[in-house]
Amino acid sequence: MSPTDPQPAAASWLPDLVAGLAVAGLLVPEAVAYSSIAALPPEYGVIALLAGLTCYGLVGRSRFAVVSATSSSAAVLAAATASLAGGDAGLRLALAAGLILLTGVFFLVAGFARMGAISAFIAKPVLRGFTFGLALVIIVRQLPHILGVHARHDDILRYGLDLFEQFSLWHPAGVGMGLAALALLFLLKPYRRIPASLLVIVLGVAAQTLWGLDQHGVTLVGNIDLQFKAPSVPTLTRGEWLRLGELAFAMLFVLYAESYGSVRGFALKHGDPVAADRELLALGLSNLASGLFAGMPVGAGYSATSANEAAGARSRLAAWIAALAVLAVVLTLLPYVALTPEPVLAAIVIYAVSHTLNPAALRVYFHWRRDRMVVLFAIAAVLLLGILDGLLAAVGASLLMTLRDLSQHKVSLLGRLGQGHDFVDIAAHPEATQIPGVLIMRPETPLFFANVEQMLAIVRRQIEAPDAVKTLILSLEDSPDLDGSSIESLMELAGFAHERGIALLLARLHDPARAVLTRAAIPNLPASALTNWSVDDAVAKALG
Repeated sequence: MSPTDPQPAAASWLPDLVAGLAVAGLLVPEAVAYSSIAALPPEYGVIALLAGLTCYGLVGRSRFAVVSATSSSAAVLAAATASLAGGDAGLRLALAAGLILLTGVFFLVAGFARMGAISAFIAKPVLRGFTFGLALVIIVRQLPHILGVHARHDDILRYGLDLFEQFSLWHPAGVGMGLAALALLFLLKPYRRIPASLLVIVLGVAAQTLWGLDQHGVTLVGNIDLQFKAPSVPTLTRGEWLRLGELAFAMLFVLYAESYGSVRGFALKHGDPVAADRELLALGLSNLASGLFAGMPVGAGYSATSANEAAGARSRLAAWIAALAVLAVVLTLLPYVALTPEPVLAAIVIYAVSHTLNPAALRVYFHWRRDRMVVLFAIAAVLLLGILDGLLAAVGASLLMTLRDLSQHKVSLLGRLGQGHDFVDIAAHPEATQIPGVLIMRPETPLFFANVEQMLAIVRRQIEAPDAVKTLILSLEDSPDLDGSSIESLMELAGFAHERGIALLLARLHDPARAVLTRAAIPNLPASALTNWSVDDAVAKALG
């Protein structure tokens, strides 16, 4: 066969077949492991895995994304349900289902409302700090499964101290098995096509079969009672639904920031298109299905998605093949998975979250001298306040950062640079010169209700200066639209300038802002003063 001859049809789907089978070997152990993080039965992770792979395959657009339970969402779910259930196991399961359902509904609402940029409201320093602290918490809480002891306190600092104080009670067999599993997982890390997690599960089950580890004090995963039930909605009180709504809002931010980061990263790497609103809908449908069938919250985790790419996936067919492989395992091999020693499962969890403990991702903020305190705050919030309150504090910190940036009151005074057409901030470019009789000001952040009065007050003070100003040019290039408060403040500025015999021109107006100002018909600000010209053109008009 010559190089120009058509390839066999099998060649087009063979890489996806190999990738799907390899990823399935990673996903089944992780699904069971993440169930333990969420303090839910193992079958919840398996149902979430099937729901995520199937629903995302129907709606999603990324050819690499693998939607399944994630360590971060599992930890948040565990903290949320524990705080609300008060020790009632049945209520905890109902709250978990309700939280996942509301998260799915919020995703769908955001998708239909075209809010694809919603993840931008969680600042990357906050998200990285939160995930770093969360990984520490998850690792510490997995140690009892390896050490064979239990902590007396719940807060993570005293929790860790409790474990070390019981050093003499650590179980040698569990410690040895956990360390061996971790060593094997890290040794196989460079070989991305090998399902390392599945391999350590197989070796753990073999060890249990040969030597009866459970008779020597090693705890096993236990029976996995997987039953495909009819979809249902939990019965909860109005107050419980309202509380879950608050938590679902935070869960949405974390899941989408993590998922969209993975999807967008691999799309940019391979030149694929990204549809943020479509991703919202796909994640919404996946979480809705998982909640209805008693699963866990799902997202496109980085580890599974990167494993899919590394295994050679070329299309979404790989995820479908993975779903079929998972279903085959569920129908045939679950009794063997139940024989998995818990130290092995804990090692899989620790290995899965270890990639978020890379200090290099945080070191850059200290090198740049930007957002260092934000990163440290996010880490401390998780460690000191707990996962749930730490999450809410981290989301709140992101929103405060957004408000801080939007509320900046910087207004630049512009001058001409040399003899050209460029106008720049005189404070940053002292060589720029002002145009006699023309005052040119530019707000450096979008005008809106929280900052417009302070911004235009700065402009008014410049008009009041003794210099002979005949024309005021306000460049609004950073304001794509204007709210009612901004329009009223511009009306006041126009009147203020008119009383002093100063003409007001608005330059670099975006079409929505220009349209709303035209409808407003502001006195002393005629339509001829509303332009999308450059500052240079506005200066020419003022001088002419």
